Order: sequence, then C-alpha cells, then structure tokens
Amino acid sequence: MAITYSQAGVDIDRGDALVERIKRLAKPTRIPEVIADVGGFAGLCGLPPGMVEPVLVSGTDGVGTKLKVAFMAGVHDTVGIDLVAMCVNDVITVGARPLFFLDYFATGKLDIDVGEAVVRGIAEGCKQAGCALLGGETAELPGMYAPGEYDLAGFAVGVVDRAKLLDGSRAKPGDVVLGVASSGLHSNGYSLARKVLFDVMGLGIGDQVPGLGRTAGEALLTPTKIYARAVRELLAAVPDAVRGLSHVTGGGLPGNLPRVLPDGLGARVHLDAFERPAIFRVIGERGPVEEAEMRRTFNLGVGLVVVVAPEAAGAALAALQGAGEEAFRLGEVIASGDASFEERVVFA
Repeated sequence: MAITYSQAGVDIDRGDALVERIKRLAKPTRIPEVIADVGGFAGLCGLPPGMVEPVLVSGTDGVGTKLKVAFMAGVHDTVGIDLVAMCVNDVITVGARPLFFLDYFATGKLDIDVGEAVVRGIAEGCKQAGCALLGGETAELPGMYAPGEYDLAGFAVGVVDRAKLLDGSRAKPGDVVLGVASSGLHSNGYSLARKVLFDVMGLGIGDQVPGLGRTAGEALLTPTKIYARAVRELLAAVPDAVRGLSHVTGGGLPGNLPRVLPDGLGARVHLDAFERPAIFRVIGERGPVEEAEMRRTFNLGVGLVVVVAPEAAGAALAALQGAGEEAFRLGEVIASGDASFEERVVFA
C-alpha cells in the first residue's frame, strides 16, 4: 500500500487550516503601506511617502529558553509578543519606524490551536508596535522537536530617513542617560532564571514564588515591553536632542549601553535611580547569583536606555512618561579612556 506525506508526519491540510486562522489574525495589523495580505509567496509593503532618503532597517531574534517555560505552563500567546518585541526594540534604536514583521514557527507535529495562540500573540505584538504582520512560515518537521515543543524566529523591517539615523556618534560627556523600565526579565537570562527557580528553589510552574505574589509561570511569562510608541513620541518631542538608544538585552547594561557610545566614552549608572523588580531580587538571593553576574545577564529593570542632550532631558522624560512608560534619570555620559567594553559602564 502506498504511504502518504501525512503518514510520514506532515499534514498539509492541518497547515492550510492554520494559515486561514493566521489570515484573520493578521488582518487587524494591516498598515496603509501594505500592498498584499498574508497568503501569497511573498509579502509586499511600500515605503511611507515624503521621505528624502529612506533607509531600511532590519532585525531578527528569537525567544530563547523562555519557550521552555511556555511549554511547561501550556501558555503560548505571550511568547508571540516577546518575539515581536525582541526584534522591533532593536529596529527602533536607530530611529526607525517598524513597518512589517515576519515569523518562522517550526514544530515536530503541528497543533493548530497552539500555532494559532502563538500567532495571536505575534499579532498583538505587531499592533503594539504599529507594524504589519506581513507573512511568515509554518514548518512541520517530524523528528526535529520533542512532542509538544516548537521554535520561533522573528524578522522585523523598519524605515528611517538617512538624515535622522541615530548611531550614538553625537554623544559627549555630560549627556544625560535616561532609563525606561522593563516589565521584568523580558526574554533574556532564562537559562539562569529557570535554574534558580526550578532547580535550586524546587518550584513547580504553578507554585507561588516567595515574595512575588505570583506563580513561577506568571512571573516568567510576563511579556517583553514594546517601546515603539514611546520612542515615536520621544523623537517627535525632542527630535534633535536624542544621541542614542540602547535596547537592554543579553549582556545587561554593561553589554549594551556602550554599543551606542563612541570609543572613549562610557556611562555612570546610578542604581538608586530605579526600583529593581522583585523577580531579580529572588534570583539574586536564592541562587545565590553574584551582583556582577546579575548585571551582565539581566536588564535588572531597565529595558531601554536613552542618551539625550542635557537641556532636553526634562522634555524627553515627559514624552516617555506621556507615552505611558515609567522613565527616570539613570545617569550620565562620562569619559572612559581605554577601559574595556563592559568596564565603560560604571555603577554608582
């Protein structure tokens, strides 16, 4: 008897059914520049009118081992928001407006409901970012993944006029460093966080975390903040005063803030300028994890950093806060001499 593709582990009908669900989820994310909706071989998107020299800006990322927590909890929509956030928050650091997003969802055996939940989160992330879910790929790969598991990758494209590109080159000593609060771990450091909560503390996914008032699953699956709207408001309020923007991901402040500062410059960060979310206190104390390791692994409560001219610091703070963000004066730009990359960030 002849065998079929379905018997080999790939169900084309199931994949087609998911695509139909995705079309409905993607429709509300459509922006005026979109030319063709989800479903074709390629997504089509035009450029906004009125730009003198448009530059396309791209970013790609995944969610990492945060997916392991989603599998444990059986919660699959929040990681879709994370996927968009990790890509879009990189794209906006050069001043770009996010235009569209593509996703790659791969699993051993396709569960339509799980796939729909993931894409529902992606669509929500796109709405928060103001970009279109333009297309993507769903791959059913028998034998590649453990039962019930999947992997995600995301790809974002934005646009900025070349004259308005932010690269940090105009930063100088005395510039003000502003911080914008994170929602928690975001999507970095999860291998360490899982080790502390699940292995060292012995918690289950549904157990309450001491001192948090939330379960381990709730604390670890808090979605990553998307800063696109806040940055748009910031650049509209103080367009010529922003020197650089840094998305704080793996590497923490020491590994990310120097990326938007010229050689020879660093930053002094005041740790008392913001309140560290309790999840970081739990991880640090119960690991225990040394403070230096915490600083280079996690965002510690600062998801985005803005370097701005001193005279515009107040207006910049007001714009970020007006966009609904918790923003604060984090520190200042200083001369760093020949200090190594991570040593260019000094904690006070």
